Amino acid sequence: MKSTIDFLEKLGYPGKDYQDLPTSTKRFPDGAQYRIELPSVEGPKALKETLKAIDEYGLTIHRISQGSGIMLQTDEEIKEMCELTAERGMELSLFVGPRGTWDISAGPLTTAGKSQALRHEGANQLVYAIEDLRRGAALGLRGALVADEGLLYITKKMKEEGLLPADFVVKVSVQMGACNPVSVKIMQDLGADTYNVPSSLTLAKLAAIRQSIDIPIDIYIEVPDNFGGFLRYYEIPEIIRVLSPVYIKFGLRNHPDVYPSGKQWESTNLSLVQERVRRAAIGVDMIKRYCPDAKTSKLGATGLGVPKVEVGHRNV
Repeated sequence: MKSTIDFLEKLGYPGKDYQDLPTSTKRFPDGAQYRIELPSVEGPKALKETLKAIDEYGLTIHRISQGSGIMLQTDEEIKEMCELTAERGMELSLFVGPRGTWDISAGPLTTAGKSQALRHEGANQLVYAIEDLRRGAALGLRGALVADEGLLYITKKMKEEGLLPADFVVKVSVQMGACNPVSVKIMQDLGADTYNVPSSLTLAKLAAIRQSIDIPIDIYIEVPDNFGGFLRYYEIPEIIRVLSPVYIKFGLRNHPDVYPSGKQWESTNLSLVQERVRRAAIGVDMIKRYCPDAKTSKLGATGLGVPKVEVGHRNV
C-alpha cells in the first residue's frame, strides 16, 4: 500500500488515519480553539426559552442552529430570531428548504435512496433553495445550513455576485455525509465555511480530516438517536486539542423527530431546548475540569454569522 499512501501524500492529503492524534495548531480568527453550538432551536419561542436557560447556567453559546429552517418561518419570526441573537452577538444558522425528504419524490425515503437525503432534486428545487437563502439574507440572517453539493457551490457564486453577503456563514449539514480528508476538502473548496462531520468518526479519522482543511469542524458531543445516539462527553478535551478550530455541538438523545416543527410541537420543543442547555452545561464543566486552559471565543467574535438587524429593546 505504500505507493498508494505516497500518491495521496504527494497530492497533499493524509495517506493514513492519524493514530498519534497530533495537536492542531489551527485556530479561529480570534485565536480561540473552540466555540459551542446548540442545534434544533425551533422558532422564536424555543429561542427565548433557550436564552433563559443559558442565562440560568451562565453559559456562553456562540451558535444557535435550527432544522425546520427558513421556508417554514414567517418574516416576523425570522426577524425576531435575528434580533434575539444579534443583541447577544450570537450566530444564527437556519436550514434551507425545501429539501429532498420534503419533496414529492419517493427516492430519499427509500432504503437505497437515503444518500439523496436532503439534497435538491432538479433545477426547480435548487431555485427554491436559492430563494430561501436570498430571503433569509434580506431579513438580516447571516448563516444557513445546506446539505447539497450543488447548492453549496452556488452559495460561493452568490457571494461573488453579491447575491449573498460576503460574511454569510455557510454551514454544511451533518447529512451531507463527506467523511474522509479528500471529500471534506472538496466541501471546503466548494464554499463551506464550517463543516459538520459525521458523528461516528473516531478521533484518528477526524485528525486526518483536520490536517486537510482549515475551516472549523462542527461535531456532535451528544448525538440524536437517528445519527447514532453517541455520547462523547469525556472526549471533549481531546476533540478540542486535535480538531481546533471546532464547534462543540450538544444534541440530545431520546427525543422525537420534530422536523418540520411548528405549534404542534411547541411544548415539546420548549422542554427539549431546556435539556439541551443542561447538557451543554455538563459539557462546559468537562472543559473546566479537564482542559481549563482551552481558549474559547467571546460573543460577537470575528467569523460568527451574527445577524445584521436593528436591535430593539427586549426582555430575553
